[in-house]
Amino acid sequence: MSAPQIVVKPVTPSRWDDLAKLFGPNGAYSGCWCMFHRQTSAEFQAKAGAPNRSEMKSLVAGRKTPGLLAYVDGEPAGWVSVAPRKQFGRVERSPLSKHLDPAASSDGVWSITCFFIHRAHRGQGIASALVESAVGYAASKGARAVEGYPFDPAHKSTWNSAEAYIGTYDMFSAAGFREVERRKPGRPLMRYQVKV
Repeated sequence: MSAPQIVVKPVTPSRWDDLAKLFGPNGAYSGCWCMFHRQTSAEFQAKAGAPNRSEMKSLVAGRKTPGLLAYVDGEPAGWVSVAPRKQFGRVERSPLSKHLDPAASSDGVWSITCFFIHRAHRGQGIASALVESAVGYAASKGARAVEGYPFDPAHKSTWNSAEAYIGTYDMFSAAGFREVERRKPGRPLMRYQVKV
């Protein structure tokens, strides 16, 4: 069986229906609609489901392009959330990823925070294609660096496959990301330096 031909495109208003189709009635997972990293814990608990769907739809309608869609045979098969780091409050506040130097700026730094691959297309390299496309997209918008915050499954004590939505160390490493810090076993901060 040959590898599927994967086409990756930004989520624009004309592609909203494709994102909604991919995420399905559960909003990818438990009504998240990929808003988890954009909200506080209280906001996320209060907005799971339809409110999160509305917020994501507003981002797309406002041409914020919150991520990219992967298509296989014209059908939406996968998603990656990629945007300027400052749009992800949890990333900015998290002890795993916040800047150690409070004076440090995240200007020009983009983050890859989440993946969702339709169950029918898992194990086909779609997530890897999305990482590479996310780097290219961020670079085209002026990013000087792109970060990821994956799990490293080599640390079995911290690995839970249900949390693979943030990606894996090997996937980011294969795309040219390098580990720059690790504040907790199994949770590296990885960065791709964009060539200017």
